Amino acid sequence: MKILLYIFIVLFILFIKRYRKVVKRIKEEEEKEKAPQPIGWHAIENEFLRVYPGQDNPKHYGTIIPFSLGGKDPLNGISIYEGKDFWHFVSFGLTEVYEKESEDKEISGYGYELTFKLKKDNYEDEEAELKNVCAILQTIARLVVVNGEVFSANEYIYTGQTEGIDSKRQSKLTGFILVKDPSVESIESPNGKVEFLELIGMTDSELKTLSTRASVEEIYKKLNSDITDYKREAIV
Repeated sequence: MKILLYIFIVLFILFIKRYRKVVKRIKEEEEKEKAPQPIGWHAIENEFLRVYPGQDNPKHYGTIIPFSLGGKDPLNGISIYEGKDFWHFVSFGLTEVYEKESEDKEISGYGYELTFKLKKDNYEDEEAELKNVCAILQTIARLVVVNGEVFSANEYIYTGQTEGIDSKRQSKLTGFILVKDPSVESIESPNGKVEFLELIGMTDSELKTLSTRASVEEIYKKLNSDITDYKREAIV
């Protein structure tokens, strides 16, 4: 009788343990289903994978404290894809990278993400330069989210600063123009349309010649490149 009772207790304990595991797995699945799905994020990644096949795990800088929880960085993250002679940055966060929240079904969030192409060079501290570009993208995104300065193609950003935009602040490039990124296509994500606006570094003298979209288009043609080269000289 004692043996039967012992066997029953052992089986009961095993049953309870298995039951708890099943319940835990069910709860985890339910939580996973409730969690916001990064459908907008995947749509952006898919477009960049089209241009950079095989780069499934690009270098990525994520935001530690989300902007919604009091963090200072409005972008959820920035990925860096590797071109032949440049790094191609793309932001995640100015569009709805998770599920749809806004009522505008045609456009995702602000309608665009920021991109940037930095020329590969013999940098003293390459990591510092990559992080510096990420800081620039976060700063521009902050102008959009906090100040409401929504940008579009063929505009320029002139701050009047004299320091360079590189990490050492030595470049002659001090501001930017914005163009439609020619490397990637606008996409129709599940959350709406997403365009890619590319920042290109410009010198102070170049920026002072700009006043209209047409003038931005003209100087962009003169540059004949959308890759930001910290060492280049002014073309005007």
